[in-house]
Amino acid sequence: MEAKNNSQFSIFNSQLPIVNCQSLSLAYGAVEALKGITFSVGKGEIFGLIGPDGAGKTSLFRILATLLLADSGSASMKGLDVVKDFKKIRRIIGYMPGRFSLYPDLSVEENLTFFATIFGTTIRENYDTIRDIYKQIEPFKTRRAGALSGGMKQKLALSCALIHKPEILILDEPTTGVDPVSRKEFWDILKTLKSQGITILVSTAYMDEAGLCDRVALIQQGSILTIDTPQGITAAYPHRLYAVSSADNYQLLNELRKNPEVRSAYIFGEALHVCFSGEPIFPEGVDFNEIAASVEDCFIEKLF
Repeated sequence: MEAKNNSQFSIFNSQLPIVNCQSLSLAYGAVEALKGITFSVGKGEIFGLIGPDGAGKTSLFRILATLLLADSGSASMKGLDVVKDFKKIRRIIGYMPGRFSLYPDLSVEENLTFFATIFGTTIRENYDTIRDIYKQIEPFKTRRAGALSGGMKQKLALSCALIHKPEILILDEPTTGVDPVSRKEFWDILKTLKSQGITILVSTAYMDEAGLCDRVALIQQGSILTIDTPQGITAAYPHRLYAVSSADNYQLLNELRKNPEVRSAYIFGEALHVCFSGEPIFPEGVDFNEIAASVEDCFIEKLF
């Protein structure tokens, strides 16, 4: 499916994009992980890659982080080629993989010192860059990283990714498995980093996080379905959408799916979201009202 390549990165910076991907493809044997991925990201933008597990998010970010080679296509970070200039790129990016990848037997402070040393700097020299994040875990600086809670591990990993003052931050599903409060705190941190001029690429399977990005790319099975602002994506939803509920939503779902006039019907929280190919016709005894589509509704619509 052809993606809608929205050019709105120009509202963040009228110059050339700081991240540029052209026709990136990658296969693991017979499995096509990425299929001609093309997009650009403007300086100081929070760009979200939104899709389920197995969509290709991690493979794409590993290519951008110079950890994986694409089969074809090209990518650049601040004009530097991810293959030819990988050493230079590693100086200007911070990468936080999806799995906690720090040393569990080292303390918080020891992990941060280790990563600072790799980049030829110190915690003291770049403390201003990480202050707002690190001060939340600094009281536990002698605790082993493996003994931290999920939210604290997340903040430590982000501090390690930022300790060398990167210009571009690549975050692969940073909020997966983290409690809602820590998720909100993390996104507040990202907004602060954006205000400092850092360009942020973040992937997530949580559709509600799409609205926290400046632009998002919806990705499924290695293909980008659309790229736009969250508002642009929801505004383009082409059908009238209804929230429908009854005393037995599962029975109602089965009944609706047998109706040839029903284009789609799926469980969404405590209700069903339903759209029709023609005029809406509801079974008797159900509650319904027309609603605005969410990014998740738009993603599901792209699959039909």
